[in-house]
Amino acid sequence: MDPSWYLRRLSRMGPAEIAGRVTDVVRKRQWRGVASEQATWLPDRRFASVPGDEVLAAVSGEAVKDLLVKADRLMDGRAEYFGVERDDLVDPDWSYDPKTGRRAPSDVYSFDIQYRSEDAVGDIKQIWEPSRHQHLTVLAAAYALTGEDRYAERVAAHLKSWWAANPPMRGVHWVSGIELGIRLLSWVWVRRLLDGWAQAPALFDDNPVALNQIWHHQRWLAAFPSRGSSANNHVIAEDAGQLAAACAFAWFPESAQWRDTALASLDKMLRHNTFESGLNRELATEYHGLVLELGLAGALEAKAAGVAVPESTWLVLLRMTDALASIVDNRLRPPRQGDADDGFGLIVDGDETSRWASLIDTGSVLFGRLDWWPETPGGDVRTPLFSALAKDIPVRSRRPVRRRDDFADAGMTILRDGRIWCRCDGGPHGFLSIAAHAHADALSVEVRHDGVDILADPGTYCYHGEPKWRSYFRSTAGHNTLELSRADQSVSGGPFLWTKHAVTTVIAAGTPSRWSAEHDGYAPSVHRRSVELEGMDGTVLRILDEVRGGEAQHCRLAFHLGPLVEVSLSGGTATLSWTVDGEARTASFELPPELDWSAHRGETTPPMGWYSAGFGRREPSWTLLGSGTVADGATFTSVLTFEPGNEDPPL
Repeated sequence: MDPSWYLRRLSRMGPAEIAGRVTDVVRKRQWRGVASEQATWLPDRRFASVPGDEVLAAVSGEAVKDLLVKADRLMDGRAEYFGVERDDLVDPDWSYDPKTGRRAPSDVYSFDIQYRSEDAVGDIKQIWEPSRHQHLTVLAAAYALTGEDRYAERVAAHLKSWWAANPPMRGVHWVSGIELGIRLLSWVWVRRLLDGWAQAPALFDDNPVALNQIWHHQRWLAAFPSRGSSANNHVIAEDAGQLAAACAFAWFPESAQWRDTALASLDKMLRHNTFESGLNRELATEYHGLVLELGLAGALEAKAAGVAVPESTWLVLLRMTDALASIVDNRLRPPRQGDADDGFGLIVDGDETSRWASLIDTGSVLFGRLDWWPETPGGDVRTPLFSALAKDIPVRSRRPVRRRDDFADAGMTILRDGRIWCRCDGGPHGFLSIAAHAHADALSVEVRHDGVDILADPGTYCYHGEPKWRSYFRSTAGHNTLELSRADQSVSGGPFLWTKHAVTTVIAAGTPSRWSAEHDGYAPSVHRRSVELEGMDGTVLRILDEVRGGEAQHCRLAFHLGPLVEVSLSGGTATLSWTVDGEARTASFELPPELDWSAHRGETTPPMGWYSAGFGRREPSWTLLGSGTVADGATFTSVLTFEPGNEDPPL
């Protein structure tokens, strides 16, 4: 980062955070000699809480089949990370980035490495992801479900290889707390799932290398917690990993202190990171899933160890689960809002298993299913494993008696009509002073038909290394909303930093079919939007945009279509077509005649017309872009009409 970035970042911190970070800098200098220190462990290191045969027998055949497809692919050394196919994972180079071909330094003091520099290390997420060891939890689950030693032997080989290649405080895998936390969580579950393997105690319980690694990971997390403006999903991962390891690997004199500190922090930070409505405060839906997974994994581990988990912890996890059940569409897909980097708390399922259905199923076991919850296909691996640690958690809470469509504190409103699902964004610009994972998407809409993206949130694509694309996918023009003066509504100070936040006010919400809000990101101009969903011969979505105040200025109104949607544009009318389950569907889109309309697909200079289905992946998709000049009092009306038959059946 250039020096100006550090000044902008510093400006978003309070005095306490600055003091804490100064302490961290000093401590990092002092830790150069820590790597040589050896752990002291207790004589009794038994591992408890393993799934019994009845738990494993309860996993559905389809879930096992799906898992084994993934496990056998891993055994062949093949996997995909963020759009990059790898075939070198039989014996991985843990510091190698296949995307750039670069190799991060592995014998350098960790805190001396410029890990954000792609020139210095390559794409750091490509390097970090395999070292979360979530591919090893998949292989360990395959062993537990089949009893085939080959899976366990591969897990052991990878762990021994990683421990040898990454001694404490050397290389890039000792830089970020979220990586250490998730890795510890993976090790807990690897040990649990390998319990039937004769060599498991020798690999973990009686292995000085493993014991030192576990101890150093926990000591690191105790010394360098995320703080202040960075206390987002990272601190949840740190706390959950620390708590799980301190409970499952209670093998050290420090274990009780680490456990109690992590449990108290997890309870506090779950509440800090979650709206009262149950939605995650980062307003980035994938991080809602990540935080929920991490919170469940940490709390369940503590309960299984006989530790009293605060009711407030369970209450947050319950509210998060109820909120998730409310916001998904009829194909169990939640909104695509804010950043997404395909992060998981625990992976023990195959690629075809729905993460969101799995979380809802886990919620059913832990808290009880409500009548209005959507039906799920059932049959994942993780839910039975989690339920082996605890089930039927009693929480004193008044739960929603019907599905919620309006989350006022998060500024999210869902309009529904049969198969039509529409998310309206009237929420805060992200979380904490830096709003790290926010996009400049105030008043944007996201519309689906039967789970198919029609007006799509284009996604995230990347974090580091490609600033042009990072800027595009976070931009106002990269969302279904109005841009003024060719500027974003909120001002970016870097890839994970916003220095000026648009403030949004919801004017009307809570009815099944209408929503209205405005934001001040273009002050003195104010952008107001109203959205109305009407059921007639077909289903009609009306979008009214108004600009109030300010001088005449250039504007662009963007509508990004999903990758399955084809478009034919004639003047101010677009005909949309797509297919659902082999059935052709159509819609007409009447666009504001006050603007000049054009269609864009897969353009790069500048970027326009792209969709990112997952981190590191992008594909061309159509964008309808209206351009013109706007003055005080200008209004634009857009009308999306789904042809008859598109709206049935209801969810």
